[in-house]
Amino acid sequence: MPHRALVAIIDDDDSIRSATGNLLEAAGYATATFQSADEFLRAGSRHQVSCIVTDMRMPGMTGLDLFEALVAANGAIPTVLVTAYPDEAVRMRARQAGILCYLSKPFSPEELCGCVDAAIARAR
Repeated sequence: MPHRALVAIIDDDDSIRSATGNLLEAAGYATATFQSADEFLRAGSRHQVSCIVTDMRMPGMTGLDLFEALVAANGAIPTVLVTAYPDEAVRMRARQAGILCYLSKPFSPEELCGCVDAAIARAR
């Protein structure tokens, strides 16, 4: 059986987390969901993850903070940052940090899958 890339979905909103997981699983990815960046880090599964899809604004560590922490620890994972509060300054900071995609909610399934496909290609 071929290996399916594992996508970590990190969002404090249960319905968004579930819907994103269902969408990506239907597109052929394996998913693991987390309600916070801290939960993801505590899980210790980051070495198995090919891509992260994370919300920007969450209690505690933001999605961008998570990415920057992974980079600082030499464990960067291609990341898709999603937000309901688009901000051009944050978008620029994310791009400069190395975030692959910055999507504004609501986004289309095609947009998300395109970003995840690009992230998986970058991870290989």
